[in-house]
Amino acid sequence: MALTLRTDAILEHALTALSELEGISRQEVIRRAVLDRLERNGHRARVDESTERLLARWSDVLERLGSS
Repeated sequence: MALTLRTDAILEHALTALSELEGISRQEVIRRAVLDRLERNGHRARVDESTERLLARWSDVLERLGSS
């Protein structure tokens, strides 16, 4: 699948620098960045969900601990 990506001078510089530093193609830099962002966002959603669930379960205990 083909994709056209419009870039500016700052992005061009960043892509070239990362490509050279990591020894991978500019395409691979973009690919890894997108997949990493997806993974981080998924992790954040799971953490938020767990936090809500645990707060619902332990909110009374946390309230008592906080009032000491």
